[in-house]
Amino acid sequence: MSATFLLVIVCGVMFGCGVYLLLARSVVRALLGFLLMSNGVNLMFMIASGPAGRAPTLGDSDPAEQSDPVPQAMVLTAIVIGLCLTAFMLALAHRAWQVSRTDVLADDAETARIGQLALENDMSASDFHDESQHDELEDDALARTTDDDSVDDAQEDHDGDGPSHGPHGPAAPTPGGDER
Repeated sequence: MSATFLLVIVCGVMFGCGVYLLLARSVVRALLGFLLMSNGVNLMFMIASGPAGRAPTLGDSDPAEQSDPVPQAMVLTAIVIGLCLTAFMLALAHRAWQVSRTDVLADDAETARIGQLALENDMSASDFHDESQHDELEDDALARTTDDDSVDDAQEDHDGDGPSHGPHGPAAPTPGGDER
């Protein structure tokens, strides 16, 4: 077994353990999972960059013997970003500990509502809901309502009194016999 293959196995184990820890409800475990995943990815970048070579400085060695500087720069940038995210996650974990004396995140009402919608397979509140079907249903309902209103108006006209003058039918005559 070559050293490169062993490092690929180590990368896979680090990434797998990191995903497992990242899915935990504890903020500290999620932080450790993120650290394992980022270190696994950094190691994979270094493995993928090829065999180690001479320093990539001009004039010191043959360009064919030099190592590629781009993966090294990417890993260095990823380390700095990982350090910043680690500091932020530690601040979140510390604040969660101060507030609730635990770093385990509890479900809130919105998470429970989304979980219930997922169990019911209801996609109406989702970005993936098909609006064309919803619009067609609304258009059909509107057409039925409009048709029902025209039928009601036609029945009022055929009552013999003519169109109604208000919500309660024709206007009542005023006392004294004359209509105003």
